[in-house]
Amino acid sequence: MDAVERAAALRAHAEDTAGCTRCALAQGRTQVVFGSGSPDADLMFVGEAPGFHEDQQGVPFVGQAGKLLDKLLGGIGLTRADVFVANVLKCRPPGNRDPLPEEIASCEPHLFRQIELVRPSVVATLGNFATKLLSGRSFGITRVHGQEQEVTLASTTVLLYPLYHPAAALYTPSMLRALEDDFARLPALLGHTTVTPVSRTRVEPPSDPPHRAPIEDLDPAEASGTLVGAVQLGLF
Repeated sequence: MDAVERAAALRAHAEDTAGCTRCALAQGRTQVVFGSGSPDADLMFVGEAPGFHEDQQGVPFVGQAGKLLDKLLGGIGLTRADVFVANVLKCRPPGNRDPLPEEIASCEPHLFRQIELVRPSVVATLGNFATKLLSGRSFGITRVHGQEQEVTLASTTVLLYPLYHPAAALYTPSMLRALEDDFARLPALLGHTTVTPVSRTRVEPPSDPPHRAPIEDLDPAEASGTLVGAVQLGLF
């Protein structure tokens, strides 16, 4: 298929996915969060799962982590319109808990079909779950971030590039610096060596107390007295 046909097929796939009932998450969602961005993007980001705000709005990465993602993209001369953003799971797990193996297995075909239709040259995985699923390896994100590898996903050969999840980096300055440094390599990985991140500035983490859950997805009721585990955020 050419780019126009693939874009049409991606829209059709989004419509089909909107009514998915492959796993029990369908019972508690507000809506399926399919993904957003360019259907012909060279760069695709894959996160873990929708959270509260994503479930409400139907768009991935719309909270504080999404704002950080936008800033990091701007630093390398890109916007959301230039990339495609999706998650391993298309429905929000209750309480933002870890995705279950059966949920990942049920949702995996949706993600692989997206990759097949978008045909990116680089897939940047955000956090632990996406990295382990698409790399086929059990290494945690702390060990493999910033280390690209060539893999074949859905008959498409891509450069897989693991990154820290922006939600985790928001509240961990050292992780934020690593994420910025890893992001700065994306233009070269994409082959756009003429793109210089001249607008890249150090993004300061918010002044919120460090014990707060570093994830944009919690609604106000859940955020009160709730600590999201580091494993859920892909720190290990």
